[in-house]
Formats: sequence, C-alpha cells, structure tokens
Amino acid sequence: MPRVEPGTPGSIVFDVGGVLYDWHPRHLYRKLIDDPDRLEWFLANVVTLEWHFQHDAGRPFAETSAELIERFPDHRELIALYDERWLETIPGPVPGMIELVDELAAAGVPLYAITNFSHEFWPRFRTTAPVFGHFRDIVVSGDERLVKPGAEIFALARRRFGLAPGDGLFIDDRADNVAASEAAGFIGHVFDGVAPLRRRLRALGLPG
Repeated sequence: MPRVEPGTPGSIVFDVGGVLYDWHPRHLYRKLIDDPDRLEWFLANVVTLEWHFQHDAGRPFAETSAELIERFPDHRELIALYDERWLETIPGPVPGMIELVDELAAAGVPLYAITNFSHEFWPRFRTTAPVFGHFRDIVVSGDERLVKPGAEIFALARRRFGLAPGDGLFIDDRADNVAASEAAGFIGHVFDGVAPLRRRLRALGLPG
C-alpha cells in the first residue's frame, strides 16, 4: 500500500512504552545491582531487550526465564525478580502525555493503541493506568503473537479499529515502527516529546 498523504486523520493511535509511559529494565535493576559496571554487564548480557522482546511476541515468562537461568545460573534470583517486580520497569508516564490524552478524549477524538507488550505483564500494568479507560481498543502484541514493526499487526489494528487509509495518526518512538505503520495506511509521527507532538496535531487539524 502506498504511503498516505497527510490529511486530517479522524483517530489517534498511540504506542505505549516510550510514548505514554517510560519503560526499561534498567529502572528495576538499578535498584538491585549497586555496582554500575555490573549493572551495565547484566543489562547487556542477561536481561537484555532482545530477551525481553520474546515476551512481547507471546512467549511466557516461565519458558524464557528457565532458558535464561540455564545460561546464567548464578543470576537465578535476579532473573526471577523480573517477573515478581516487573511493574518497577515502568517508573511513570512520559511528561505531559497523560494530560494530552485527557484533553483529546475530552474533545471527542477516538483513541486507540498498538503496543508491543507481554500478554502476562499487560493486565498487571493496565490496572495501574486509568488513562486507558479513554481508549476504544488496544492491540497487544503478546495476545496476538504479532509484533511491531511487522505489517500484520498494523493490518489487524486497522481492521479492528475500522480505520480507512489516512484515517489514523500513529505515534511511536521508533522510526521503524512508524515507517511500517505508514506502509499499512496510517499517517505516522515519530515521537520525540509532547511539545513537538502537540505542534504536529495542530498542523493536522487535531486538538493539541
């Protein structure tokens, strides 16, 4: 599908981690590992973003952790804590974004989300974030076993949300995800803070 020329989209589709909420394993493990060099080694070799991505793709923590503990038995306790204290990987909202979502919802803009998120971790987090009560639907990669930037998850989202080409503005902090969304018929915006996003919304004729 060719890239859609920007018009005035009727709906906004958000990514979650990195757009609405800050997220990184570092936020948890810097509480558990005092030595800075050891912390960097652990995040680069044990609980890595690549290892975590398996959960976003639908693999259960019981499987991924067993494999990781087999490789790094001396770190069994730290690996287990990733599940037990997972909510501590999310320290809070990205500044200004919850307020923006509240404003958009008050203005009647239809809101949706597409998120790479574990099917096990998402329900725990969802209950802590009432802002998602504004959203009409959320596509969670771990539930669907489809991940961004794959074309399939964007096609699924457009069907579920009932969006025609150019009818949805997709906002993500990763350029590859935004490019994939544009190829699938969304208007894309690479997120780099609330102020630039507000300017883009106004330029597209949306509340901002």
